[in-house]
Amino acid sequence: MTERGRFLLDETRIPKAWYNVNADLPTPPTPVLHPGTMEPVTPEFLSVLFPMNIVMQEVTQERWVEVPEPVRDIYRLWRPTPMIRALRLEKALDTPAHIYFKNESVSPVGSHKANTAVPQAFYNKEAGTKALTTETGAGQWGTALAMACNFFDLDLEVFMVRVSYHQKPYRRIIMENYGAHVFASPSDRTHFGRKMLEEDEDSPGSLGIAISEAVETAATSGGTKKYSLGSVLGHVMMHQTVIGLEALEQMEMAGEYPDVVIGCAGGGSNFAGFAFPFVHRNLTEGKKTRIVAVEPASCPTLTKGRYTFDYGDAAAMAPIVKMYTLGHTFMPPGIHAGGLRYHGMAPTVSALVACGQIEARTARQLETFEAAVRFSRAEGIIPAPESAHAIRAAIDEALKCRETGEKKVIAFNLSGHGHFDMTAYQSYHHGLLEDFEYPDHAVEEAMTHLPDVKEG
Repeated sequence: MTERGRFLLDETRIPKAWYNVNADLPTPPTPVLHPGTMEPVTPEFLSVLFPMNIVMQEVTQERWVEVPEPVRDIYRLWRPTPMIRALRLEKALDTPAHIYFKNESVSPVGSHKANTAVPQAFYNKEAGTKALTTETGAGQWGTALAMACNFFDLDLEVFMVRVSYHQKPYRRIIMENYGAHVFASPSDRTHFGRKMLEEDEDSPGSLGIAISEAVETAATSGGTKKYSLGSVLGHVMMHQTVIGLEALEQMEMAGEYPDVVIGCAGGGSNFAGFAFPFVHRNLTEGKKTRIVAVEPASCPTLTKGRYTFDYGDAAAMAPIVKMYTLGHTFMPPGIHAGGLRYHGMAPTVSALVACGQIEARTARQLETFEAAVRFSRAEGIIPAPESAHAIRAAIDEALKCRETGEKKVIAFNLSGHGHFDMTAYQSYHHGLLEDFEYPDHAVEEAMTHLPDVKEG
């Protein structure tokens, strides 16, 4: 069904298979290494953290992986999501560009994160798992996994980055409403958390620290708990491709095809979910769509980080992967985009940036909120600060079109709404937010702590 500016699919069009970009990568996937031996990990090692059915998804080279019917059944609560032409934003910008956005904020938890939370909970339940541990930054992932664990009757412990725990109490309450237990990270519940608090009792926390606490909890549980991750790993990127696969159909309905595809990027999940199906068209059909990943200037993983092997967490307990990284010792500033404060980037996204298939750019905090406010006043939707980075880039592209007179088709992913980010918007409107450019010397210092991996 098509309404003016809205391109809607019925539930029969929910994808029946996820797209696995590993099948099309221009360079072979790099190995995942054991944090102790620096040797490639075995499925048995990964099975300490993940059930074997998810481990096998992580290593598969199959291009299409079937979506189980119980997962599609829950997807029907909100999928397919709308693709909307931002006609009012186009008019406000006085641009010849056509701007489209995929609205992932319509999920029950308000973001794209449910697209992988549900299958991860399903596969864990199928494997006999009783409880999960995880981390969350802004709280979007934690709320999504809490909902999914509730659906599949799994217990859940969430380590929430301390600065977000205090900035976004309502996300914590939503997690608790679904039955999850939420702890501010660093916490006193793990060895690593206590170590961090001894070093700095006022630590704002980071995703790297929260991951370490969740991994430690699962790894020391004697097999009673498994770990679940909301970004970075291959199976997460793959589950999210329902976004882009739907978007391809909806662009066909619109009778247009994007010249530019944009997503915000922290660990890579919403970006990959939206962009990878378009990358697939570029790689296999000769399409020339520009693919743009946008990250905060305060956490410039792709634009200032190094493409190398690094630990996935601050405690150096998680597996080592090759990715763009600011160093696992990275301590981010307390910007209001908690979901983008991770030190690394998904290996698949990193590989595609390294080979030139994906462009990367940064956006500063103030210009990001300016774009968010402009979008909400035009389209009525208040975006999450994370999503606003994609909006900033889309607006910039549209303004370039106004200058040149060129009519381009721009598509971006609205990964979530900002209903629980009102303190950030309040701070912006009161002039209390500041820009922060992450310094080069801090990156260089962090590079001295990288694992000693011999490449090649």
